[in-house]
This record gives sequence, structure tokens and C-alpha cells, in this order.
Amino acid sequence: MSVSIKRVYDEPEASDGERILIDRLWPRGISREKARLDEWMKDVAPSAELRRWFDHKPERWAQFRERYRAELEGNSAFEDLRERAGTRTVTLLYGSRNRNLNQAVVLAELLADHR
Repeated sequence: MSVSIKRVYDEPEASDGERILIDRLWPRGISREKARLDEWMKDVAPSAELRRWFDHKPERWAQFRERYRAELEGNSAFEDLRERAGTRTVTLLYGSRNRNLNQAVVLAELLADHR
């Protein structure tokens, strides 16, 4: 049982385990076949309003993390994801170019906190 994060554009690997896309919008320029998803969990992605507000601006990162964590409180899809991550290897896939400031980082932190 481990959680890793990866851009959906990165090559799939056998060690990825269950591959779950956590974006609300489908990433540009990649087919479903190439993405090799096991599931697309839109309901754990940040809301459209939060995503637009954040706009991947580094100066908004701390506040984005707080707001996103608040959105996930009581989220049944997050609870499902937490249960999966507790029993098997899960790779959270995201489309953002920024590998350090994205929702997958926040989700991975939360999942680690709940172990």
C-alpha cells in the first residue's frame, strides 16, 4: 500500500498499481488508451471555482492547499480513495505542468496523514 503521483503524460509502469486520474477536466492531447487509467475520479478534484482561482500561481499555493483540504472534508469520493490507498498501490494522475504545485500533491499528503 503506497501512493505515488505522476503526470498523466508520463509513461505508465507496472509499479503504478491502480492509476486514477484526479482532474475534473480531461487532460489535453492524450487519449484514454495512452493514459491507461483504471478510473477517473472527478469528484476528488478541486472545484472549478477553486481551480480557476488558483490558476497555478505559486503565491496562491498555501491558500489553495487550505481551501482544497476544506473541500475534501466529508467528500465520499475522497473516503473511497483513502480506502483504496490503504489496501493497494495507487498512482494519482494529474495533467498540470507543475509537478510540485498541484492537487495530487495535496491529496497524497492527506492520504499519508490518514494512514
